[in-house]
Amino acid sequence: MPRFSSLTQVFLRVGSGLLLAMAVSECTSPPARLAPAVDFNQDWQFVKDIDTAVTAQFFTETTDTAVQWVAVSLPHTAQLEPVVTDKKQWQGTCFYRKFFQVPATDSSKRVAVHFQAAMHTADVYLNGKKLERHQGGYLPFTVDISRQLKYGQPNCLLVKLNNQDNPAVPPGKPLKDLDFNFYSGLYRSVQLLVQDKVYISDPVEAGHTAGGGILLHYEDVSPQSATLRLQTEIQNDAAQAQTVQVRTTLLNEKGEEVGRTQNEAAGIAPGAFERVDQQLSIANPKLWSPEQPYRYRVVVEVLRAGQVIDRQELQTGVRTVRFATDGFYLNGQKTRLRGTNRHQEYPYLGYALSDNAQYRDAWHIKAAGFNFVRCSHYPPSPAFLEACDELGILVMNSIPGWQFFGGTEFQKNSLQNVHDMVRRDRNHPSVILWESSLNETGMSKPYMEQTYQAVHQELPWKEGVYTCGWLDYAYDVFIPARQHSKAPYYWSKYTGKKPLLLCEYGDWEYYAQNAGFNQTAYAGLKESERTSRQLRGQGERALTQQALNFQEAHNDNFRSPAVGDANWLMFDYKRGYAPDIESSGVADIFRLPKFAYSFYQSQYGPAEDRNGFGKPMVYLATYWQPASSKQVVVYSNCDEVELQLNGHTIARQRPDQNVFANKLAHPPFTFAVPTYTPGTLRAIAYRNGKAAAQTERRTPGSAKSLQLSYARLGKDLTAGQNDAVFVYATVVDANGTTVPDATTSVRFSVQGAELVGDNPVQAEAGIATILVKAGVTPGVVQVSAAATGLSSNALKINTK
Repeated sequence: MPRFSSLTQVFLRVGSGLLLAMAVSECTSPPARLAPAVDFNQDWQFVKDIDTAVTAQFFTETTDTAVQWVAVSLPHTAQLEPVVTDKKQWQGTCFYRKFFQVPATDSSKRVAVHFQAAMHTADVYLNGKKLERHQGGYLPFTVDISRQLKYGQPNCLLVKLNNQDNPAVPPGKPLKDLDFNFYSGLYRSVQLLVQDKVYISDPVEAGHTAGGGILLHYEDVSPQSATLRLQTEIQNDAAQAQTVQVRTTLLNEKGEEVGRTQNEAAGIAPGAFERVDQQLSIANPKLWSPEQPYRYRVVVEVLRAGQVIDRQELQTGVRTVRFATDGFYLNGQKTRLRGTNRHQEYPYLGYALSDNAQYRDAWHIKAAGFNFVRCSHYPPSPAFLEACDELGILVMNSIPGWQFFGGTEFQKNSLQNVHDMVRRDRNHPSVILWESSLNETGMSKPYMEQTYQAVHQELPWKEGVYTCGWLDYAYDVFIPARQHSKAPYYWSKYTGKKPLLLCEYGDWEYYAQNAGFNQTAYAGLKESERTSRQLRGQGERALTQQALNFQEAHNDNFRSPAVGDANWLMFDYKRGYAPDIESSGVADIFRLPKFAYSFYQSQYGPAEDRNGFGKPMVYLATYWQPASSKQVVVYSNCDEVELQLNGHTIARQRPDQNVFANKLAHPPFTFAVPTYTPGTLRAIAYRNGKAAAQTERRTPGSAKSLQLSYARLGKDLTAGQNDAVFVYATVVDANGTTVPDATTSVRFSVQGAELVGDNPVQAEAGIATILVKAGVTPGVVQVSAAATGLSSNALKINTK
């Protein structure tokens, strides 16, 4: 347990080697070390599907005709997976190797390799010697190579990966029965750490309960003051005892110093670690919230004989959380959790997303009006959590698991997942819940008790720490799905003593008529008039039905004592047990919004937050063509909406008040258009009697051209990071209106970057999509597209 004494004041930092810092702090961002970690993502070699044991030949650069190594960079997936296929996701054994040198002048340093994640059983070798086996595909591990390294000479690091079904490795369930894919490869970043042998330890590598790295905690938080208490663990790998000090500087967002402290010199025995307790008083703190995600910057330095030997920077947010049966309280204010679920996959690339791509997903979630996300059903990338910190998205962090409870080894590994997840992510201001439960799984009581205790052992505070689980046992917050209770009341009659959060809704209860988990018996039940599983290409009626389902369920959830809810889900995704796309996302697998996206967007605001989200909006949920319904639904977060057709006002009215909308913050507006007339529908939204936003829909004509665009979403396409963006070719008519029933085949051409995926691509709902991945060198990427009978613009993307 932490020894928070009154010694000095604050010290923050995350993890041991620079790299892991990306995932810590009650608020954090990637830290910068005194000697920055070396980006180890370039110049790897890769091979898969070879039936051979590891031999000495693997560690030499001489040509081996038996093994055809391919040059790759990280993050990397072992196989690009098609969007839809009858074949299952690739599973098997693959190898990654990297030749590198560390200068002889660093022979007195600690050298380690940090893996953010590897799917899912990793054997790590250096120069022919096996150093470590790590099991688990979602959390980090660090391998110290100091003793085996040849300083000033070539070295070969080899990683053997296997992602085949393994009942001992969570999620454990065979892929053919799993409701998501876990993909393959070294799909997150790898860094080389070159450090002084006296350093701030990494919390996961250290493996100390409530220890390792920086453990951060806020107390007595108010708008007038706050106390930041922390514990820093310093490891001494040197052969002699060491005497060190810690100096910490706290900066506001302008870079102005608002606090500084330095502790007394402390001695650390060889091979031992020491924990330094500090605290800092913050006057008039700016509190972190989804609307105002203010972050301070902390610079932490470790000194020996007055010289800085280790240094990190991170960003931290000051806030308090409390769950009660009557609501969730953030900074003492009751806050409704309005959330979604997210799978981290991309088409083609699987899990191998750049940090920028992780940020863009978070941007989408915030832009869609959500203030909360559940990381279903595994811990996300550190970069995703950092984006949630920055953009203001509250997070439920989750261990790997879904409908599978394995044996003793599985349970041991799952419990370790709980410890490692908390150690990695404990300092993010965005993380408010720890799902230390296996989703929709029949767990034993001893297991649930252990996983509950693990979180509270790692974070031994009296307040502000909350576990959650889908069974009403052991955990602090009860998180069933809506369909885990029966229609028509669902959870409206819940009288339990725990805070209730509905962690899934809007899909299964419509897909299977509350059929429960018997997916084999109900495999063929797909009633198009009821299901929320609607692809964008299924048309306006399908997208309208999906949006209504989500609206009805979200509205009904307010009749229960739930403190919030999370819909299923944000993005369409692929599953192990089915070849088709699971299409209940409010955006498709290419991140293109459906009508439901705008419904949720209308539930936020209309006051703009500090990141520009939540401002007044209005959206017409129609394509306005002959087959369109004359009942036109408009989504807006404003007081009134006026609908015009070809310049003539049809009506100006207040929001709907019916059984599907009477609990919503901003119900939709449903207009009855007397007769269909082609032309332009315009919606004007009013706030306090003044026009605040407007939009229009024009009846699409015949296809004339392609318009190219790309999804920047707050982050430029960046070279040298395997960064990839979606590029869209939209089929438009002579007026630039999307032709929503176009299924045109589009062929793309890319210069200055790599085109990932299929080419040509068939448009869906008028839009054809590719992924463009930047190369190593910054420059101009040029994209063009061609389709029979259509002209096209050219797209230029400047990479950073």
